[in-house]
Amino acid sequence: MTQVGVQPGRWTRLHTKFVVEERYITPAARTRLYSTALILVVVGLSAFIILLVGVTTHTGFERLDQPVESWFDAQRSADATTLMIVLAIIFGPIAMPIIVLIVTVTWAIAAKHVWRPFLLAVGMATGVILAQVLAPIVRHPRPPIDLMLFGQDKSFSFPSGHVLGASDFLLILAFLIASRRQRPAFTVTAFVAAVLGILLQVASRLYLGYHWISDTAASIALSMVIVGAIIAIDTRRTARIRGERIEGDHSQLQVDGS
Repeated sequence: MTQVGVQPGRWTRLHTKFVVEERYITPAARTRLYSTALILVVVGLSAFIILLVGVTTHTGFERLDQPVESWFDAQRSADATTLMIVLAIIFGPIAMPIIVLIVTVTWAIAAKHVWRPFLLAVGMATGVILAQVLAPIVRHPRPPIDLMLFGQDKSFSFPSGHVLGASDFLLILAFLIASRRQRPAFTVTAFVAAVLGILLQVASRLYLGYHWISDTAASIALSMVIVGAIIAIDTRRTARIRGERIEGDHSQLQVDGS
C-alpha cells in the first residue's frame, strides 16, 4: 500500500479555507442537533398552520387579537411610544437589511470564512420572501389606521415582517455563535437574550397598532421552521465525528501498489 499526494485545485483550497468550517462533536451532540432541528420544524410548521386556519376562519387563537390589542392601547405613554418606535425602526425594512449586511461582511472578514455569515443571510432572505409571499395570499387586515402611531400602513398584516426578521436574526445568530463555543452558560444566555429581543419586537408591533397577536405568533412559528432548517443544514455541512473526512477533501488518495 502506497500513499500518493494529490495537490488540490485552487477552488478546493479556497473552499476548504474560507467556506468549510469543520468542527468536531460527539455522536450524541450531533444527534441532539438533528433532533432539535426536527422539533423546531415540526412544532413551528404545526403552529403556523393552526394560526393560519384560525385567521382565515376567524376562530381559535385569532379571537385573542382584539382583547390583546385593546390592552396594549391602554398602556400607551410618551416614553413607551418612543422606545417602541425605535424598535420598529431597528427591525424595519430599511435598517434591518443594512444591519444584516454590516454583520455578515464584518463577520466574514474577521473570521476569514463565509459559511456562518452566509447562513445568516440566507435565513434572513428566506424570512423576507415568506413574509412578502404570504401576506397578499392570506390578506389579513391590520388594526384600524387610527390606532397606528408611526404613520399609516394599508398593507396586509399576516405574518409580521418585523417580528419574523427579528426572530430570524436573533435566533440564527445565537445558534451560529453558541454552537461553536459549546459552553452551556453562554448558550443559555444567548438564547435568553434572543427571546427577550423577540418579545420586545412583538410588543412594539402590538403597541404601535400595526399587528395582531396572531400575526406576531405566526411569525415566530415561521422563524422556528427557518431556524430548524438552518441548524440541520449547518450540522450536515460542518459537524463531524472524529475520524470522519469532510466532503470535498481529496487532498490524499490511497492506492494499492506492489
